[in-house]
Amino acid sequence: MKNNKNIISAILVFTLVATGIYSCSDEFLDETQNYNIDSETYFNSKDDYYMALIGVYDLLQASYVNVLLGEIASDNTLCGGDSATDVPGFQQIDDMSHTSVNSNLRDVWSWMFAGVNRANYFLEFQDKTEFEGRNAMVAEVRFLRAYYHFELVKWFGALPIKNYDAALQGAGTRFVPGDELSVSRSSVEEVYALIESDLMFAVSNLEYSSLQVGRVTKGAAEALLGKAYLYQDKFSDAATVFDNVINNGPYQLAISYASIFENQGENNVESVFEVQYTDGEGAGFDCLQCSEGNVAVGFMGIRAPSYKPVDENGEPFTGAISESIVSQLEGILTSNGFLEGRLFDGGYSFNVPTQEVADVFEEGDSRKDISILDIQDLSNSIAPIQFQDDEFGTVTGIENGAYFIDYSWVNGYEHTGYYNRKYLPRRGDLGEGDPNLTNPNNYRSIRFADVLLMAAEANNRGGIDDSKAQVYLNMVRTRAFGTNANNVTAAGTELTDAIYHERRVELVGEGHRFFDLVRTSQASSEIEGFQAGKHELFPIPIQEIQFSNGNWSQNPNY
Repeated sequence: MKNNKNIISAILVFTLVATGIYSCSDEFLDETQNYNIDSETYFNSKDDYYMALIGVYDLLQASYVNVLLGEIASDNTLCGGDSATDVPGFQQIDDMSHTSVNSNLRDVWSWMFAGVNRANYFLEFQDKTEFEGRNAMVAEVRFLRAYYHFELVKWFGALPIKNYDAALQGAGTRFVPGDELSVSRSSVEEVYALIESDLMFAVSNLEYSSLQVGRVTKGAAEALLGKAYLYQDKFSDAATVFDNVINNGPYQLAISYASIFENQGENNVESVFEVQYTDGEGAGFDCLQCSEGNVAVGFMGIRAPSYKPVDENGEPFTGAISESIVSQLEGILTSNGFLEGRLFDGGYSFNVPTQEVADVFEEGDSRKDISILDIQDLSNSIAPIQFQDDEFGTVTGIENGAYFIDYSWVNGYEHTGYYNRKYLPRRGDLGEGDPNLTNPNNYRSIRFADVLLMAAEANNRGGIDDSKAQVYLNMVRTRAFGTNANNVTAAGTELTDAIYHERRVELVGEGHRFFDLVRTSQASSEIEGFQAGKHELFPIPIQEIQFSNGNWSQNPNY
């Protein structure tokens, strides 16, 4: 178990507490020490900066809620859970009835701003001590500040940025109590300008490879920069950056789509940037942002799943079973699609895919069964199981050597029969503490397939090169169908629609759908309850409006 790394204490506004810096990522962290010093006596060595850098990375792990709600807010899923009152904030976002008192939206605001403030803390002291590799560390921090700002501007629009002009030049200034009364919200355009500035610096000062798995690379910075351009409809800039990632970066599509989302598929050739998680430290519902595990995985798990051997009458089997049968059973489970012989484990059944998103997949698209688990099909696929007991011969009480598995589950609220298979907990994956809060499965934040589809969109919507857009789009489709027979040859708006479709089926369950619909002006026609002129942004938490004494205005129509 990793211990907390309380490196720096900093006072945060935006309803935050003192900045304790915690460990993060699978391979990025090893040794732990506790510190009780202030910033005036810190940043005196490379090790000090390195530990502070870890603290900036740490808030990435809290972005699990962004991913979860990015799906729940969309037309891909229903909220689910135990009942209509299970996590009311989630339910409200699903219904588009959320207000400024929504505690889960406050989490997004607070946790992402914590990341911004930690980045600014580092940048405030970036010139205090010279050491080899400092520019690269600064570049990582500026990427992370851009990442947190990008999440915030997607959700909330205009943001307060302290000493904006200095920030554009790479400086950082911490927020302190009282700043909310004097620092105004910078415009969306200004926020994106800062994001671009930070990412351009990162691109210029990083390499495509990193010293440790999980750390930011040049390719991650280029991909996020292109995404920021795309969100602003700067299609030419986006296309240029994406082309560079595609042509010069080390990335390629993974051969097996299924393997991407297994634990053994973390940080693979398709991964441009991943949020690293471990099962080494537990957490509680009183501090979900403290978890080292991917909390979203447990939230999306099957409600109360169980499987047990039964005879042909459905009665629990109590006869003698040799180790030979156990081995055969594990092999049969593997052959029925349970990777590594493990069945899916339990959770809280939130974020359940709809019938509509299940139906949107084309015939022959291999991604459907990898992305969406049909729970009834799962049950049907594992009974009966035939075996031959090498030790006992025919097992007593089981006719014709037929062995049955009774697979059951509990239907949660808004049960559709489907689950987000990409990020379901699997037996054997769960860690210490509350197993639903400590799943080690990384979040694949930016995949090469996503880059290809964004590049296709930029080339098409920007009127730049439909032929190139087709090439990028069809690279993704060829993997999905195993053949080029399903390649898209359309151009213009028909090609645009094909790209939108492909983004949905390729990235379902990965938290992108709501924001894709908003930025392409499709949300009001696709999301039930969505009100144009209101729901493009989420409300600023009421506490922040109150703290600012009216300095920060609420988003429109909230």
